[in-house]
Amino acid sequence: MNAKIVVLPGDGIGPEVTEQAVRVLQVVARKEGHSFAFSERLMGGCSIDAHGVALTDEVLADCKASSAVLLGAVGGPKWDDPTAKVRPEQGLLGLRKGLGVFANLRPVRVHPALVDSSPIKADRLAGVDILVIRELTGGLYFGQPKGRDTRNGAERAFDTLEYSDFEVRRVVELAFRLAKGRKKKVTSVDKANVLESSRLWRQIATAIGKANPDVALDHMLVDTASMRLVTSPATMDVVVTENMFGDILTDEASVLAGSMGMLPSASIGATGPGLYEPIHGSAPDIAGKGIANPVGTILSAAMLLRHSLGLEAEAASVERAVDQAITDGCRTGDLGGKLGTKAMADEIVKRLEAGR
Repeated sequence: MNAKIVVLPGDGIGPEVTEQAVRVLQVVARKEGHSFAFSERLMGGCSIDAHGVALTDEVLADCKASSAVLLGAVGGPKWDDPTAKVRPEQGLLGLRKGLGVFANLRPVRVHPALVDSSPIKADRLAGVDILVIRELTGGLYFGQPKGRDTRNGAERAFDTLEYSDFEVRRVVELAFRLAKGRKKKVTSVDKANVLESSRLWRQIATAIGKANPDVALDHMLVDTASMRLVTSPATMDVVVTENMFGDILTDEASVLAGSMGMLPSASIGATGPGLYEPIHGSAPDIAGKGIANPVGTILSAAMLLRHSLGLEAEAASVERAVDQAITDGCRTGDLGGKLGTKAMADEIVKRLEAGR
């Protein structure tokens, strides 16, 4: 396998955790005889500082021409002015749109050795293995019109929540395809009692459910889903939902695993390179201290191997090395341990090197 991987370290702790994920990918390449060519580019706040925009046309072109893109995190207090016309998040949204990645896959699995790290009671966490599929290119984040104006002497801000049928159909169909390799259960999350866009979503999900009778489908309002995630998460398997709901629910789900630093994600489309990133943010309060948890980014690299490069065995070997390190008591500070970013990655690499 010859692959070109664009690395976007981004801001805050992004450079620290992506460095360790690249190390892991290099070990995989060396062990299995692959050739991975890495190229590092600017995106986010660092790109605003250097180029005045969060994502340049040149960087987007490089990403489109790659086999996959590995991202750290974007944003931070330096660029957090709500009145600013250029913001780091614009780079992330532009990258997703430019790559045509319409589905964000966020697995949430509770490692048995980390049950005590979660604020949720241990009996609620047994058997938790959820795949949240978030629609990524529609909804409030992209709908038009949006902006601010003055009406009757009052300042007004507005956003538009819109979905077309094909946007809903492709992500729900993906959820059903992936569910067939799991427990064959899909939970479609919406707000159909209030939102017209959710009524379209539910209509399409229902039709796809009838076309796939071997997969159980249930509909759940987003407020109910937010409660179910913490009261009985083991009852969920594949959860599919729209952009903003998925953004919020997956951050909530991170507490099940004990830390946001544990969770990876993959953003994929029908064709072209995928985008891989941990779900945590740039964590500017700990940036530069060498204490960030690299596991979410390393597991994102495993998803890169699986979904963009088709290297299932290699992806599984990385995941096993992570599991073994955690089982053996390796912990960063967010999980009550004392290992720094590099030391935690060292433990994972050690087990990856020794694995078969």
